[in-house]
Amino acid sequence: MRTDKSPPRRSWTVRGAADLGRTVSGVRRENGLTQQDLAEQAGIDRTYLARLEAGAETLLLERALRALRRMGAVVRVELPGDNGPQS
Repeated sequence: MRTDKSPPRRSWTVRGAADLGRTVSGVRRENGLTQQDLAEQAGIDRTYLARLEAGAETLLLERALRALRRMGAVVRVELPGDNGPQS
């Protein structure tokens, strides 16, 4: 649950592992989850999630993002607005 007065962030652009880590962390916090909560829900180890949020690079991720950038694509993660999930 948010405790500060700033508005929640609704969109993240992912250019690399560090951006992905900030995105996962931001979305997790927006949903009021701890790392342990999310790890259990996602079926992954909490230490793996912590490394992901810290921006640990993986060859697969970096290559996929590089290929997308070279084709002019932008990878963006957006949370739905207050009107509920959108399909």
